[in-house]
Amino acid sequence: MALSLCRTTVDDSARELMEHGTAAFPIACYHDDLQAEPVPWHWHEELEVLVVSEGMILATAGGEKFRLEKGEGLFINAGVLHGDWPLNAGSCRLHSMVFHPRLVGGNPDSVFWQKYLQPLLTDPSRPCAVLRPTVDWQHEAIEDMERAFRAVVNEIPGYEFKTRAALSEMIFQLVSHAPAVQAMPKKALRNADRIKTMLQFIQEHYAEDISVEQVASSASISPSECLRCFHDMIGTTPNQYLRDQRAQRAAELLCGTGLRVTEIAMQCGFQDASYFARAFRQVYGCGPTEYRRKA
Repeated sequence: MALSLCRTTVDDSARELMEHGTAAFPIACYHDDLQAEPVPWHWHEELEVLVVSEGMILATAGGEKFRLEKGEGLFINAGVLHGDWPLNAGSCRLHSMVFHPRLVGGNPDSVFWQKYLQPLLTDPSRPCAVLRPTVDWQHEAIEDMERAFRAVVNEIPGYEFKTRAALSEMIFQLVSHAPAVQAMPKKALRNADRIKTMLQFIQEHYAEDISVEQVASSASISPSECLRCFHDMIGTTPNQYLRDQRAQRAAELLCGTGLRVTEIAMQCGFQDASYFARAFRQVYGCGPTEYRRKA
């Protein structure tokens, strides 16, 4: 199975649209160069585990932020909003596996699902777990992930069995030990639902002239609570997130269409061409015309 760059595309609720693997073997391996393209906010029904291969990254999941160095990793539970960004100026890379729980758990009536997968999937106190090689069980979990990763990428004989066995050992480590983060408080759980609702509103209305008040209203909260929720859950403001989404859509149109830059700006909600150029440069490090030329 080829190792792929992870091109994250999402729907209106920030749910990832990419299919990971196949129905018969629902797992895929990825590598990401975060200096070239950070992993944006998204969530999916699959489980994910990542390990930093170069540099230092800021990994965020379930309202928590983690500084991870080379050799350190993070397990991310199903349905948890997460993203990854570089923390140093040099090379900054990670590799990851995204897999459906049924690959390990099998049939929902099985002992594997009932005894191990179901408690993990339904425990709101386990949105994620840091994996550091200095902790014995976490070191073992990282080694399990790496064995599964190599088996899938290299397609060694019997790799399907070897992959499932390694991931089963990793899940057992996670279920058998308390996660390396504190239990997710009720407020964070409530905010996780609110942020998904507000991200969906922004995705649906990014081309319009929307306000913080409108974003807040979509989740039935006050503007001040909206600002706190964005700050706590994804470390930014509604306006900054809106700018980034508009710039991301503009980048897609610059690469995939022959529309004029001014037309793209208008379609993406930028009413002023000069502001569009400044905002786009803040996100991508270059102007729209230069970005199109490089693509």
